[in-house]
Amino acid sequence: MDRLILDRKVDIGKEVLVKGPPMEALRFQSSRVGSLVTLTDSERSDFRGRVTHLSETEASIFVFDTFSSPTESSLEIILLQALPEKERMELIIQKVTELGVASIVPFKSEKSTSLKEREAKQKKAHRWQHIAMKAARQSRRARVPYVGEYRAFQEVLEDCGKDGLRLLLWEKHGENLKDVLRQQQNQRIYAMVGPEGGFTEDEVKLAKKKGFIPVKLGQRILRTETAAISMVGILQYELGDLS
Repeated sequence: MDRLILDRKVDIGKEVLVKGPPMEALRFQSSRVGSLVTLTDSERSDFRGRVTHLSETEASIFVFDTFSSPTESSLEIILLQALPEKERMELIIQKVTELGVASIVPFKSEKSTSLKEREAKQKKAHRWQHIAMKAARQSRRARVPYVGEYRAFQEVLEDCGKDGLRLLLWEKHGENLKDVLRQQQNQRIYAMVGPEGGFTEDEVKLAKKKGFIPVKLGQRILRTETAAISMVGILQYELGDLS
């Protein structure tokens, strides 16, 4: 639903008719007549197109350009982000979307703010998926990252799939991230980033029991938004499609 994939080959300079699942992807991306979209054909090539017609059941897209390489990374990054204060969550969603994450899951840790506290000042959580959609469109991605529901720390740990590398940013005693990545070839990574005050010792112990490896990004203490954005960028550079 988050990606417009066609079951046929696409040619530049022609219109394609979209129905069924690809139509659901257009709706998910809030596309309108005139919207620019990235679509993928049956040969896994990515193209740019403009929506020229849109109804309840079908749409027409005029294809006018192609990409020399895929717009989506082969690396699947699931960012598990402790909810920060103010507008930092919105910034994180925007920037990690541009960097190619697959999904973003906000959670409550012991030292982070709660969604109730944040929403009491100004309700913004309902905009998170829209922010991801706009960032994906701006960066010409073929896929819109899914922004999950706000969860408790333990729930997020339990919901991680069996496959994939699990990393937790811990400024105190984490391993060197570069050394850990050199030993891994996983194409799915769960990247957990804590709040401004960091994780507690008990949280780290619990995460380690669930297979998470504590890592750190050097000796400097980073704000949570800087840590999240840097982490995703490093992962894409080392294992993904940034070069």
